[in-house]
Formats: sequence, structure tokens, C-alpha cells
Amino acid sequence: MLARGSPVKLPPTTIAIETKLPNLVTSLPGPKAVNVIARDAQFVSPSYTRGYPLVAKYGRGAMVEDVDGNVFLDFAAGIAVVSTGHCHPRVVEAIQKQAAELIHISGTDFYLPNMVELAQRLGAIAPGAGPKKVFFGNSGTEAIEAAIKLARYHTRRDKIIAFHGCFHGRTLGALSLTASKAVQRKGFGSLLAGIFHIPYPNSYRCPYGHPSPCDCVEAATFLETEIFKRLVDPSEVAAVFIEPIQGEGGYVPAPEKFLLELERICRKHGILLVCDEVQSGMGRTGKWWAGDHAGIEPDIICVAKGIASGMPLSATIARASLMDWKPGAHASTFGGNPVCIAAALVTMDLLETQYIENARRMGEFLMARMADWPSRHKIVGDVRGKGLMIGVEIVHDQKTKERAPDLREHIVNRAFEKGVLLLGAGENTVRVCPPLMIDEEQADFAARTLEECIHEVESSV
Repeated sequence: MLARGSPVKLPPTTIAIETKLPNLVTSLPGPKAVNVIARDAQFVSPSYTRGYPLVAKYGRGAMVEDVDGNVFLDFAAGIAVVSTGHCHPRVVEAIQKQAAELIHISGTDFYLPNMVELAQRLGAIAPGAGPKKVFFGNSGTEAIEAAIKLARYHTRRDKIIAFHGCFHGRTLGALSLTASKAVQRKGFGSLLAGIFHIPYPNSYRCPYGHPSPCDCVEAATFLETEIFKRLVDPSEVAAVFIEPIQGEGGYVPAPEKFLLELERICRKHGILLVCDEVQSGMGRTGKWWAGDHAGIEPDIICVAKGIASGMPLSATIARASLMDWKPGAHASTFGGNPVCIAAALVTMDLLETQYIENARRMGEFLMARMADWPSRHKIVGDVRGKGLMIGVEIVHDQKTKERAPDLREHIVNRAFEKGVLLLGAGENTVRVCPPLMIDEEQADFAARTLEECIHEVESSV
């Protein structure tokens, strides 16, 4: 038995990655990958979406090695999850140390020192004056479910406003808010009642027909001019859920004027403003929260993904006066697992001291490299984002803005063939969301590779 405070012996590493740029040694997919993919088709749920045949085995920093020894530069970060990079040594050490002391005891039934510490730290970085309280779950969708229930519980109202293009999760409550793709809803029957969707403020594709860029303030005032007049009285609306930067909707930042107007309307009518920062939070945009760029103060913040560098953890952060539900009203067996929280505490240290600032600097570097792509590439309609949350929208025609999902898929697959891992977002956007610890050499390589892929694809059409 380990004595209290005894050092934990770490197992020797067998990781073969020794480069910070891609190194491909087989055709793709390689023979071992082909075998895994065949068995996956036999035994794993077909509901998963796999864009290209990566079969990962090792990860270090921004690099991923597959089962055949091919090394890739990861600009997807596990869908914006591994914020400090793959297997950061300090995160691994914290996980192993905590696992040797206590793997699990439910925070629903007992008390955990590191759960209290993490809640205190999250409350301290949440916008707005006054104390905060935190509910812990395991995923982004669980954070949203908690926010839905808390908003209804606290306000005693049952209606909720969300936005076209939003993605809030796949469990039935969160799915009721989600309006990203019909396939995510098809076949699942009736969803949560009392949900109203309105247009999202897309500065490039203004829902009200204004030339881009625009501040899309009407997307907020639409609530008062239309929704509250024709569909639902504001006194029945518990909350408005908004992604300050839409993730799965195409990496679309909400204009700052829109966010401030939305906040004003919510305050006027006693409606809770809920920010889904699951993908945009934890420093990805160069600040703790994407909403910080506009200076808004949401009543509830939902966070997951980058909070624990790949360990399953989420948090629903609310004003203490708002989180007034009684014991037993909501709980989670695994939410706030001590091993996940240990990872989150170290992750916050690394973000605060190094990687939020690095995300800002590398984001500015990439935007400087990519901002003129619409003027140089006929299939690039828009380049947008903040920090290391950047979207490149691919179109068939810049004047009509006809979406080009087929060309986007060709670009993402070509990048894989060149050793750079990217993902799509929305119908036709390439998302750029690397770990927050990338350096300038890696950012430059990824930008050059992505532009090469864009040039090759547009030359073929």
C-alpha cells in the first residue's frame, strides 16, 4: 500500500513519436488500420461518423501516431477536447497519482476535496460579480441537460429559446435544443415540448439579407418583434441558450453587438441567458470564455470538452442564488469523478499560465495567414473565428455563397493524406481547432497544407 504522499512510479513510455511534424511511412490506411476498420464494421455501432480512416494508437502534444506508425499533426484535438495536447506529462502524472489514491467515490453522496477546489476555481473565472455554484457531469450534453432542468426549476417557467444551426447534444433534452442536422433528430419521436428556434446571427450569411459582414442585431430583437408577440409570452420563457461561437453549426462567431442586445432582452424579461461554451470555452478563443470577447455575463455557463484534457468531465456553472434546487433534484453517479477532476485542475493551471495566451497568439498568426484566402481562392467564401477556433467556409460560388460540402470533404481528406488531421463543421466549413499548445512551426505547416489542399481541389473543379 502506498503511504500518504508517496511518489507514484510511472510506467516506462513506449511512445514512438519523436517529431512535431507529420511522418507518413505507409499508404493510408495501412495494413493494421485496414484490419481494425474491418472489425469495427462488424462490432461497433454504425451511428458513429468517420470522415477518413485514421486508427489512432499513440498521442503526444499535437501529434498522433496510428497503428501502422504513421504520424499526423492533429488540428482536430479530439473535437477541441485535448486542450493541453495529447498526454501532457503533468496531466498524466496527476491522473496516475489520483488513480493510485482514489479512483471513485460518488460526489452525489459524499464529499471530495478536489471537487470543492475545482468548483471554487471555475466560479472564480466565470463572468459576473457574486458567488457561483457548480454542478459536475460527464459530457457537454449532460451540462446542457442540467442547465435545462435548473432553468425550469428556478424560474418555474417551461419555455426555452434556441437557435438554428445550434448543437447542444444528443440526449433527448439537449437534442430538443439542437437544430444542426435533421439526421440527428430523425427517428427519435417526440422531443421536449416548449422549445422555439430562431435564426442564428451569421455575419457572413445574414438571416435578414444584409450584406456581410453585419452585426445581425435583428437576430436578437426578433425575439421581441416576433416571438414574444406571436408565439410565446416572455413571462413563460425560462432561458435562451446560445453558443457564442457555433461549433457544429460551422464555427460561426455571434457578433458582439448581437450578444449584448440578447443579454439586454433577457434581463428585461427575467429570462436566463445560458451560454453553451462546451466547444468554445476553456481558453480556446484566447480568453477563458468566448462570451468574454463581448463582455456578456451569462446566468449559466455549460462547459466540457477542453476542461480536463481528454478525461470525461463537464460543469454547469451558475450564479449561487440561481442554483437553488433541493437535494435529490438532480445528480450524477460519475460526474465530478476524482481522477477527472485531478486532470482538470492541472489543465486549468496549464491554460492559465501558458496556453490561453498561446491560443491567442497562434490564432492571430493563423488568421494573418488565412484572412486573404477568399480573395485568392475562388472556393473559399469566409475565414472567421477567434483564437484557435477558426472556420474556413467552402463554397461553389462566392457571389451566390452556394455551399460546397462535397469540396469540403475532398479538402479534409486530402489533408489527411498529407498528414494533417482536420474535421468539418456545419455543412461546408473546415474547422481548425488544434491543441492550444501548438507552436508557430506547426501552425505554419498546417496552414500551408490546408491551402495546398484548397488549391488542389479548386483546380479540379
